[in-house]
Amino acid sequence: MADRRLQVFHTVAKLLSFTKAAETLHMTQPAVTFQVRQLEEYFNTRLFDRTHNRISLTQAGKKVYEFSDRIFDLYAQMENSVRELTGEVSGVLIIGASTTIAEYMLPALLGDFKTKYPDVNVRLKVSNTEGIVSMVENNVIDLGVVEATVHNKNLAVELCKKDQLVAIVPKGHPLAGNSVIKAETLLEHPYICREEGSGTREVIIEYLNDTGLNTNELNIIMELGSSEAIKGAVEAGIGITILSRATLSKEVKLGTLEAIPLDPPLERPFSFVHQKQKFRQRAMDELLEFARQYCKEHPGIEN
Repeated sequence: MADRRLQVFHTVAKLLSFTKAAETLHMTQPAVTFQVRQLEEYFNTRLFDRTHNRISLTQAGKKVYEFSDRIFDLYAQMENSVRELTGEVSGVLIIGASTTIAEYMLPALLGDFKTKYPDVNVRLKVSNTEGIVSMVENNVIDLGVVEATVHNKNLAVELCKKDQLVAIVPKGHPLAGNSVIKAETLLEHPYICREEGSGTREVIIEYLNDTGLNTNELNIIMELGSSEAIKGAVEAGIGITILSRATLSKEVKLGTLEAIPLDPPLERPFSFVHQKQKFRQRAMDELLEFARQYCKEHPGIEN
């Protein structure tokens, strides 16, 4: 509804990147550049300084960004007010989730939400926890759902549910059949872990440190970027790992992998994270409330 040039400028200014803005807006980079140049021509001044492949706002650009932020906030409030009168819940929501949540929790939740609110278009971006938090910080996404502690105190963080992590060993492994596995036992076997920046990896390293173990002694023989890849490597007998119990339903039923509780036990939060001060469209509020209720109805991880 607002001036397209202003929308494009506002996105570039938030991200300080023409490339990232193009990706967010589903436009080509030349199209983004063209819209910004048109706005600069309208104001007859530069809005960005471009040096060494980096951009920054000029004084004029800062003023335009400040006003555009207020303009889009007012637009959102206006749309919400009208939709509350008509009872309509619609719009586009951009959700970000770390890999485990996107693969094993969100499909059912978003499917049920879409059934209840068919006019809301939900777009999902998948990254590791570090990437999702960065997208929330930069307003690239409306809501993030992550699997590790969020340290940015400027963001609103709300616990969704607790997730149990367990040791995973292949069928026939010497540890198979154990009722529990001591944390220190992990150091005695080849270990497969997630990549740097992964929430799962961060939680496991913190857990080992808290139990007094030297994580440098962990025999990491492979780093992989998804739970599915790690499960395949464990099934092949390459090593053992720690994963969310939520990811293991199929393999445990088939008997190809065994999930064994850790001693001491290991849990982590699945949390919603979003901007504190950002005015939320009604669809966002409905999704948050729907997700809260979903988490109450599915509080634990099934075996």
